[in-house]
Amino acid sequence: MGKTTEYSAVNLLPELKVDAEKWSRMPSDEGIASTIKAVEMRGIKVLHTKDGKLALETIKALIPSGAEVMNGSSTTLIEIGFVEFLNSGQHGWKDFHNIITSEGDKAKRDDLRRKAVAAEYFFSGVNAIAMTGELISCDATGSRVGAWPFAAKNLILVAGVNKIVPALEDGLRRIREYAYPLEDARSKKASGTPSRIGKCVILANEWKSGRVTLILIDDKLGY
Repeated sequence: MGKTTEYSAVNLLPELKVDAEKWSRMPSDEGIASTIKAVEMRGIKVLHTKDGKLALETIKALIPSGAEVMNGSSTTLIEIGFVEFLNSGQHGWKDFHNIITSEGDKAKRDDLRRKAVAAEYFFSGVNAIAMTGELISCDATGSRVGAWPFAAKNLILVAGVNKIVPALEDGLRRIREYAYPLEDARSKKASGTPSRIGKCVILANEWKSGRVTLILIDDKLGY
């Protein structure tokens, strides 16, 4: 897998009663190909890469210098090195996350956070990818999924193939039975605050051609 951190699934799973074999497994090549076709039929472009390093290089090539960039909290983005690269400042992008965290006034910071979901390029992980083509993600507050339906000019979703499940209903179960317990454990360790399934988005069809891109990685990444 990509860069393992303290909060990677492999380090949280031993203390949790979740079925990783069921909810985080590598699908067959045929299953991956079928899923890509189904996702693309729903108006979402898919870029298929073999590992996180190539995924990061793909991202670098996608985003022009000077572009507005914002990202939702994502273990996958950390594991492929995106967050480290973004924090390095060696990209020439307008980093909304840095602008937000640099603002000392809470009210102004909240306003900036709301505006950031409409960034030119918004990056997010994915909680589940149905073989029928739907992409699903949930968040406690909505800050990670607010950009999905409409706000972001370009939505770039990054996920390992371990997120693939047979159907939409399985994706929702994956979130409840696997992704949420892991995120809850991460949140408690990182900030002392439990998480919750607060707001969910199902991306079933994208009508604006080219707005949404899924970078699908042949690896087990994130939750």
